[in-house]
Amino acid sequence: MDGWHLYVLRTRHGALYTGITTDVARRCAQHAAGRGAKALRARGPLTLVHALELATRGEALRAEHALKRLSKPAKEALLACRPEADALRRALGLYPAATNARDCAATHGVRRTRRPRTVASTSPSERGPTMPANLLPRPALPAGLDPEVCWQAVQSRDRAADGRFVYAVRSTGVYCRPSCPSRPARPENVSFHADPAAARAAGYRACKRCKPDTSASEAAHPGVVRACRAIEAAEELPDLAMLAALAGLSRFHFHRQFKAVTGVTPKAYAAAWRSRRVREALSAGAPVTDAIYAAGYNSNARFYHDAPGILGMTPSAYRAGGSREEIRFAIGECSLGAILVAATTRGLCAILLGDDADALARDLQDRFAHATLRGDDEAFAQTVALVIGFVEAPRVGLDLPLDIRGTAFQQRVWQALQAIPPGSTASYADIAARIGQPRAVRAVAQACGANALAVAIPCHRVVRSDGALSGYRWGVQRKRALLEREYLR
Repeated sequence: MDGWHLYVLRTRHGALYTGITTDVARRCAQHAAGRGAKALRARGPLTLVHALELATRGEALRAEHALKRLSKPAKEALLACRPEADALRRALGLYPAATNARDCAATHGVRRTRRPRTVASTSPSERGPTMPANLLPRPALPAGLDPEVCWQAVQSRDRAADGRFVYAVRSTGVYCRPSCPSRPARPENVSFHADPAAARAAGYRACKRCKPDTSASEAAHPGVVRACRAIEAAEELPDLAMLAALAGLSRFHFHRQFKAVTGVTPKAYAAAWRSRRVREALSAGAPVTDAIYAAGYNSNARFYHDAPGILGMTPSAYRAGGSREEIRFAIGECSLGAILVAATTRGLCAILLGDDADALARDLQDRFAHATLRGDDEAFAQTVALVIGFVEAPRVGLDLPLDIRGTAFQQRVWQALQAIPPGSTASYADIAARIGQPRAVRAVAQACGANALAVAIPCHRVVRSDGALSGYRWGVQRKRALLEREYLR
């Protein structure tokens, strides 16, 4: 007998003992002869009542613990039916072994320590449902919620996901924010709900630690809110000591609180507001120099160094709404359908895939609304041919410059994507870890969706953590075709 078995023994006085083993016959022979720890405690031989095989040691342990929690009449009634493994799982509220096999294999032989649980004293009306937590219903996932993305947000405690959904834990009967700092739950015990009202309707109560019923602004420290308003109103970034004094906190505690509430450091928050002010000033037609100093930059050199990541073009071109920029483009056909290739004087700025050539042209026009688009350049045909050849055989590589436009974070993500070799894949969590922000899984997915250079920036090589294909801007079928093409060549 190689599998793990749950067995139940009866003493001569009628008491029931449970245990797990890999050899039921040998264990029962020991107990019948009066040997073994259970026989010594019972002060006599034990007889076998029932035994059944389960898939893993972890499942056998959970079944044993669940059986021990039952009263003796309930236990006798259950054993009188001589249940098989599936019937026992249903009766005890256990999941099938396949769900837990991975967890059990990963923790086999590892001593697990448990922290003492602290339960706040509450009145019965505040405790929520009176039914056992493991009998709470498991509702269907609401439309628009991807379970893989939701689970990654919960694992990384992503604050950006707060307000988008809540997750509930069947074993505790509690629902929480994705960023809740509580101890992680088992995935088989977790369900996702669109909002707190849906979780309450399913019988769960709010977590008293992360308070999911309150909004982020209500939960934020009032001193952090005051610091944000001060940064927004200041022409130059106040130093950390001044902001901490305004918030009424120490410098180190303020820095932690600010990042916990906003997701960024005070310096990054100020940089984002400075970038916003300079964009607004240039869009309003202000001279470039005036916009630079009004936004809080101390020198032209610093601004021009940051301009490509902030504006995606030169300041003068941005001020003119991109109207001075000339973009050459052409539309062709490849094995994946229609393809549009566009380039500026700095390099390729768009490689778009689709089924409708007109839709691709409209997409390009929306992206560069004020630029001059030229589609009659015969010399550009050679560039288009090189790009189509690259799409057909990505392993060959693309020896053409790229005009990459995006935020600083997006560019970091796209650089990480370009480092994935053909024939390999990475998950969103892998990319987030590579750029040094393991909690930014959702932001990585959004950066992949904002990519306008198909195949050149290989966002098709990003898959889910379990290896399954996730969404792709130009269609999952094209993503599958590109991956198969890279694997085979």
